[in-house]
Amino acid sequence: MQKLGDFKLPQFFNYPPYFTLQPVRDTRDKQVKLWKELILEYCRTEKIFVIGLEEDFPLFSNPVIERSLGHEAKEAFLSFLVSEGRAEWLDKGHRRCLILWHRIEDWADIIIHFVKDNGLEDSVMTVEEMRSGIESRGTELHGMDRTILMRALKLLEHKGKLAIFKGTSTDDEGVKFSL
Repeated sequence: MQKLGDFKLPQFFNYPPYFTLQPVRDTRDKQVKLWKELILEYCRTEKIFVIGLEEDFPLFSNPVIERSLGHEAKEAFLSFLVSEGRAEWLDKGHRRCLILWHRIEDWADIIIHFVKDNGLEDSVMTVEEMRSGIESRGTELHGMDRTILMRALKLLEHKGKLAIFKGTSTDDEGVKFSL
């Protein structure tokens, strides 16, 4: 089985037609779903949060079979992720895409579990500590995209589970948990 770093690539990755948008609707639907799962799993495994269509992205080419996805195929696959709520375009030109391998609600649940697992129910910590602090090492929060983290925190704030307070800079924005 072919690997990309530590990531095991699926069988279809070496099948040349999957690198060309399929014209038959049923075939294309299957192709798009396979790519959706591959992109989400790869991004989750490698902690990738943004894919740029004009940038090199390892999944979009396969040197073994000398095939690469065209721009139309890349945009189609990412647009499908957007339509399913698993990604969002970061610009109007659809050149950069924020990948949500967990939906915002799921990230919010992960934060709640992190807080409970670390006994932080009535504690304060900075947003940066959540992303890169000692407590988050080895968790999915470590190295998390700030945009996604802030959206999940705002959802929890709306639910009354925490309060976000501004600091003098984005580095010292704080969160007070009240679970």
